[in-house]
Amino acid sequence: MAYTTIDDPGLFFNLINYTGDASADQAQTGVGFQPDLVWTKSRSSAGWHGWTDIARGVEKFVYSNSNHAEQDDDEYLNSFDSDGFTHGENGSIGDASNFVAWCWKTQNSAGSSNTDGSINTTTTSVGQTQGMSISTYTGTGSNATVGHGLGAAPEMLIIKRRQTSEWLVYHKGTASDPQTDYMVLHGTGAIVDNATAWQDTAPTSTVFSIGTYTDINASGGTMVVYAMRSIQGFSKFGSFSGNGNADGTFVYTGFKPKTLLVKSIAAGGGWYMMPSKKDWINNDTYYLYPYSSTTESNSAFVDFHSNGFKLRKNDDVNNATGYIYACWAEAPFVNSNGVPCNAR
Repeated sequence: MAYTTIDDPGLFFNLINYTGDASADQAQTGVGFQPDLVWTKSRSSAGWHGWTDIARGVEKFVYSNSNHAEQDDDEYLNSFDSDGFTHGENGSIGDASNFVAWCWKTQNSAGSSNTDGSINTTTTSVGQTQGMSISTYTGTGSNATVGHGLGAAPEMLIIKRRQTSEWLVYHKGTASDPQTDYMVLHGTGAIVDNATAWQDTAPTSTVFSIGTYTDINASGGTMVVYAMRSIQGFSKFGSFSGNGNADGTFVYTGFKPKTLLVKSIAAGGGWYMMPSKKDWINNDTYYLYPYSSTTESNSAFVDFHSNGFKLRKNDDVNNATGYIYACWAEAPFVNSNGVPCNAR
């Protein structure tokens, strides 16, 4: 088996820092590709986490730190560009403060309807190479299946009804039977055991199941879903246990991480998105909370290594409980030619 099929993760995922100037038509470059999902947050001032994607279209955004309905603003993200994006003066993306933007590529188009499930998606933009798809669909209120296009079972699903609703997360690491549970992205709660979310049915290589839970299947409601799976050398979705020690748990990913999303499965544990700075170095971890509008924080609690990450502090991401994570690469541990990447 090849070490990786993606020698340059920067072709499909990147983050950039930029400074807004509170004016219209601000072009941000340096992403390295045309993004299909852009997640932005001000690092230096209180502001909301805005998500815009190719499936719903520019100017439409949802906030991961809120159950608010989708917003539509011509001063938000105006275009996906060949090396980044252009946005307006909306405070969540372009006011006079310092921002981070996490950017993913799927296929550089909204795609077409996926008809693998009992509900046909309105559109599905999929990149099987990088293991990610973005879809929209309309709920029926009855048990159903929805096609995701990945060609393998998704390991993480993030679904938001575009009307006022919770953000539901399916993650393979929540339990031995993750199809019985969900977590909420815009909060700090524990896992929820709910048979009406995924019908207690695991995703397959073609579809995921949804029950009658209104936040993902309200009759006539319109949903957006981000489906992801691990790709060797590029992304990893898994779980680990904290050891409650300053010499914390090491988690092998098979690549040098660029961004790490972590959540305790216990109640009260927040989501952490880190690093939030491109110039991040070990011993100085900058992070943001996807569920909160608060500014950037820093604390030396994780090191990124050439083949994974190590917790270095006994706190909310390394106490003696279980955690789920999603991680994207800066460089594979070993490239497709068998050459190791440089350790940090």
